[in-house]
Amino acid sequence: MRRFRWLVPTIYIIFLMLPIYWLISMSFKTTNEILGSFTLYPQEFTLDNYIKIFTDSTWYMGYINSIIYVTLNAAISVTVALPAAYAFSRYRFLGDKHLFFWLLTNRMAPAAVFALPFFQLYSAVGLFDTHLAIALAHTLFNIPLAVWILEGFMSGVPRQLDETAYVDGYSFPAFFIKIFIPTIAAGIGVALFFAFMFSWVELLLAKTLTAVAAKPIAATMTRTASSSGYELGLLAAAGSLTIIPGAFVIYFVRNYIARGFALGRV
Repeated sequence: MRRFRWLVPTIYIIFLMLPIYWLISMSFKTTNEILGSFTLYPQEFTLDNYIKIFTDSTWYMGYINSIIYVTLNAAISVTVALPAAYAFSRYRFLGDKHLFFWLLTNRMAPAAVFALPFFQLYSAVGLFDTHLAIALAHTLFNIPLAVWILEGFMSGVPRQLDETAYVDGYSFPAFFIKIFIPTIAAGIGVALFFAFMFSWVELLLAKTLTAVAAKPIAATMTRTASSSGYELGLLAAAGSLTIIPGAFVIYFVRNYIARGFALGRV
């Protein structure tokens, strides 16, 4: 039986990778081939779907818009979450546990609950159809998650580190930036990863709060219907390209994610 221990994990990995292979395979097919026959690989290999994405501003600007607001959101979320997480990890105050739980309830709420209020608010203040609108809307969900993750990492840092830094003459800003943040770099990497991934895949708010100028790729992919139906090959190509940013982020923070699992906060 020991000879076949690799069999179950291999089958499981193949099962997980099958949808990705099928998506990539469809991206090199024409829509007629996708609808006309069942094939394991492209019978009429074509790059037209990718060429259209990289030459049509409607498509490639969708990727650029997505990267802009996702990066902006991740930066805002972690920057705001760092001092909040430090307060929860180092101080005890009236209602701290209730406030911490309340933050997590915001993360649990469905995005549809906030779509209309955000739409009316941003329309009134002139933020509708901007990258900042989506980035700020997503912070409602990402800041609580980032606080929860970072608080776990900060609680694992001994308080003696803070006291030693103060004895050595460090001010709080200097201690926090030069000593404390490098100590919890793994937690920051994990928080950035989850903030990035949520903002990258979220569709409802991104579609509701944009029209033309800041329309993300997720919204663009929902508007590919024509008189002849959906352009399935084009959708598959766009979907294949959306996997790449997430794969890059996972590659660079993979060690931090593993540490997050070890500490029990992921």
